[in-house]
Amino acid sequence: MSETLSLNKLEKLIELETQLRDEYQQQLDEKDASISDLTRDKAALESKVAELQQTISTQLATISEMSSKSRETQSLEQRNRELHNRSENMKEEVAVAKSRLKVLQKDLAAERAEVAELKKYDPQRMRKNLDASKKKLAEKTMAADKLQKSLSEARSENSQLELKIEELEAQLEKTNDAQSDQPADKQEAA
Repeated sequence: MSETLSLNKLEKLIELETQLRDEYQQQLDEKDASISDLTRDKAALESKVAELQQTISTQLATISEMSSKSRETQSLEQRNRELHNRSENMKEEVAVAKSRLKVLQKDLAAERAEVAELKKYDPQRMRKNLDASKKKLAEKTMAADKLQKSLSEARSENSQLELKIEELEAQLEKTNDAQSDQPADKQEAA
C-alpha cells in the first residue's frame, strides 16, 4: 500500500505537473519568447553599443585632431598678429627713415653747395694759383725791369743823341754861317 500510495501521489504529481504545465505553458512560452527577444535585443544593444563606442572613438579622434588644429590655428593667428604688429612698426620706422632721409638730403644739398663754394677757395688750388701768379709777377717784374733799363738806356741814348743833334745843329749853323760868310767874302773879294 505504501507503493500504491506513492504511485498515487506520483500520478497526482504528474497530473498536477501536466495541469500546471497546461496552465502555465503559454506563459512559459511567452517568457521563453521574451527571453529570446531579450537575448536578441541584448545582442542588438551590444552591437549598437559597439557602434556607439566606435562612433565615440572616431569623434574623440576627430575632436583631438580638431583641438590640435585649433591650437595650430590659434598659434597661427598669434603669429599673424605678431607679424601684423611688426609690419606696422616697420611701416612707422620706414616713415621715420624717409623723413630723416629727406632731412639728410636737404643737409647734403646744403653741404654740397658749401663744398662747391669752398672749392672756389680751395687752398691747394689757391696756393698753386698764387705760386703761378708769383711766377708771372716775377717774370713781368723782370720784363718791366728790363724794359725800364731799356727805357733808361734809350732815354740816355736819346738825350746823348739830342745833345749830339744840338751839337751838330750848332756846328751846322756855324758851318752855314761860315759858308754864308765865305760866299759874301768871296763875292766881296771878287
